[in-house]
Amino acid sequence: VQLVESGGGSVQPGGSLRLSCAASGYTYSSNCMGWFRQAPGKEREGVAAIWNGGGGTYYAASVKGRFTISQDNAKNAVYLQMNSLKPEDTAMYYCGTDRRKSTCTLTQTCRGKFCQSIMASWGQGTQVTVS
Repeated sequence: VQLVESGGGSVQPGGSLRLSCAASGYTYSSNCMGWFRQAPGKEREGVAAIWNGGGGTYYAASVKGRFTISQDNAKNAVYLQMNSLKPEDTAMYYCGTDRRKSTCTLTQTCRGKFCQSIMASWGQGTQVTVS
């Protein structure tokens, strides 16, 4: 499985960015795709996830109401619309995928090494800077 993120950049507080993740190389029909982030010196944390078997969405408390995850199954892509960005949103953002629906639920609250263990595949990341 290959995941390629794009859309990161620098933005002022209160601004918006839209991240994209293009997936290829997997054959299963349903999977969980999620966004995670890791700031320098901090643990990786889950941000949002979506189950493409039915479209259920899951968000970390820190981004709920500001971020929206969506998908385009025809393009095997998942997006993260980030509004009302704050300096504390500054991080490298990673896309991950896994076959288990339970992974989507876990993404909402995962931290650190556990967070890194729940996804089977990861992208290389895209940097988001809010200042």
